[in-house]
Formats: sequence, C-alpha cells, structure tokens
Amino acid sequence: MCPSWWLWPLVAVCAADVYREEAERIMQDTPVIDGHNDLPWQLLTKFNNRLQDEAANLTTLASTHTNIPKLRAGLVGGQFWSAYVPCDTQNKDAVRRTLEQMDVVHRMCEMYPETFLCVTSSAGIRQAFQEGRVASLIGVEGGHSIDSSLGVLRVLYRLGMRYLTLTHSCNTPWADNWLVDTGSDEAQSQGLSEFGQRVLREMNRLGVMVDLAHVSVATMKAALQLSTAPVIFSHSSAYSLCAHRRNVPDDVLLLVNETGSLVMVNFYNDYVSCSRTANLSQVADHLDYIKKVAGAGAVGFGGDFDGVTRLPTGLEDVSKYPDLIAELLRRNWTEAEVRGALAENLLRVFEAVEQVSNSTQAAEEEPIPLEQLGTSCRMQYGYSDAPTLRRQPGALLASLAPLIFSLRLL
Repeated sequence: MCPSWWLWPLVAVCAADVYREEAERIMQDTPVIDGHNDLPWQLLTKFNNRLQDEAANLTTLASTHTNIPKLRAGLVGGQFWSAYVPCDTQNKDAVRRTLEQMDVVHRMCEMYPETFLCVTSSAGIRQAFQEGRVASLIGVEGGHSIDSSLGVLRVLYRLGMRYLTLTHSCNTPWADNWLVDTGSDEAQSQGLSEFGQRVLREMNRLGVMVDLAHVSVATMKAALQLSTAPVIFSHSSAYSLCAHRRNVPDDVLLLVNETGSLVMVNFYNDYVSCSRTANLSQVADHLDYIKKVAGAGAVGFGGDFDGVTRLPTGLEDVSKYPDLIAELLRRNWTEAEVRGALAENLLRVFEAVEQVSNSTQAAEEEPIPLEQLGTSCRMQYGYSDAPTLRRQPGALLASLAPLIFSLRLL
C-alpha cells in the first residue's frame, strides 16, 4: 500500500539523510582534494599577508569561503592553494608578488600545524590523509608569474609549486589565454610558441602539473598533444552546459580522455549556469557531463572558493562538499566513481607526472628571444646582442670617441 501523500516529504528527507551519511562515510578515508582555492589572495587583500593580525585568525575568520572549521566540516583533505597575482603585474613585479603568495601558504602551515601539512608529492598527500591534516600544495595561477624565465620556473618548483596555470586572463609572450577565443585578445602564439613548448617540456622534466584553466582552446590542444604526462584543468567546467570560454569544449574533453587527464569542476555561477545564479544540482550536471564524455577518471573538484563573488545555492563555502557528494550518490554514481572524483583521479595524475619527471635529463636552457619580451623595465644581461659593460677595448674606445672629441672642443 502506498504511503499517504503527507508521508512523501518525510520519505525524501530520510533518503537525503541516507545519501549524506554515505557521503560522509566515504569521505572519512577518501577526503576531497580541491584543485583551486584563493584564500591566499584574500589574506593579501584583507590583511596584506599579516597572518598574526587577530582578524586574520583562520579559526575564527568569517568573511571568507574558507576557514579551518569550514574545511573540517567539508571533509577537505587536500587543497591546492593558489599563488595568484593579477595580470597587471606582468613585466613588473610578478615574480616578487608570486613569491610572497607562496610564502603565505608556507606560513599557514607553520602557524596551524595541527590543521595544515605543506606537501609537494602524492606520497605527501597520502601522509596528510593518514594524519587527519589538510595536505597543502601550491598552484601558481598564471604563466606571467615566471616572467618568461626557465630559471624562475625551476626555482618556483624548488619552493613548492606543483602546478602552473599557463596563462591567466592575459597572454604571456609564449601562450595564449581564453580571451583570445572571445575576440577580446589577439592570438600571439597560436597556442604555444616555441618557447612555450620549452616551458611545457621543462614542466614535464621537473614534475610540475600543466594546468590549462584560463588558456585558449588552441593552447589546450597544443599542450595536450605535447605533454608526456597527463594535464589538469584546475578549475574549469563543461562548455556544452555553459558556453563560457573558460570552460572545456567536447573535442578537448575527448583529448582529456585519451591522455588520462583531469577536469576539476569550477563552482563559479557564471561558469556553471552562464548566469548570476546557480545551484548545487547544476554543478552536479557538469560532473555528470564530464564523466559521460571524458570518463569517470577525468572528474575532479576545483571549487574556486575565495576567488569568485558568486557561488551556487547549496555550495556557499568549503563546508558544503558532503552535500555535493550526496547528490552524486543520489544520481547513482558508484562508490568507486565518487572516490575517484574526490581524490583518486588527482592522485593518479600527480603520480603519472612524478613518474615522467626526470632529474637526470638536461634542463631546458635556451631563453626566450629578447624581442619577444617587454623591455621597458628589464636589463638585457645574457643576450649576446644586448648592450653590456663587458665590451672589447676597441669597442669601448669607439663608444667613447664622441665624448673625447667634445671635450677637445671645450
């Protein structure tokens, strides 16, 4: 006999509780690894990175999507913290600013050792899981942060960078960004320039994940074809569900499948629903779609918390992850598929990147051509045709001749 109509809401609530309880059970030993969180940017803009400011206490900080209680409630076990500096730092102080943002992540781990464990490897993530701490990794968001320098790329790796987003919302001298596809920017590299290809090869050699969030479709395809390791989209969604150029089109999703790569779904309303409002169910639609086109192994989470101004109803902060996992279970995702999306897909990609890395291989050394750089704030040391104080005696005398002649006339 069917229950009376007034029992259906109670049945629905009970079912929801079952899915939520199952989500929490799964997440107890496979917590979520989130691909992109901009809390370091909030610490810069609100407190100028002064973590000892009483208002910046991460246990009580309430004005952000992320704090320690919210991370605990959301069963977040791994987080790529974004070392982001805006495009207006390009050719100026991008490297300094990036170093400061990496520093604040390290200091978070030092100030809250009971919560955060700064790690640089897949093994480190697993260790943090076992210890019940949040594995804290650094993703550098924007190729302008390396200032077109392979040496800077290597130093950032040594300081803990484990993914580099090839562009942000501007071209670098060696890679094109997503605004090229909107017509707002002009293509300069037709994807990746020759130097851009050297950057990617050096990332493979070092063991830095290639992040294709924010790049043009041509850059996506060039990187997917060139990289010898799987790549990631640290915070992008499905273009077929929301036709925003920050999202990943179907032909690229097929390449993601072929290369064993990963799309970590972004929660920003504008990328989820292409409007100012969105809800948790629509985010789950993107996860469903990417699973359908690219495979269950291609799905992850890249919430973009604290980097966006609008979030879906039901995903207002990092504490809401169990609700999203409950929705996937309600949609008949298997436990294996859920565990993959939570952490195992990212760990697989990270391990593959580590396996491809080769410290015995010679480093890429050929610098970017001088003419491809903005030179207004640059010295030109190291370029053979650049002015230098190390001139041959004859050249030095020749350069001084006009001055000597003018003195004789005095």
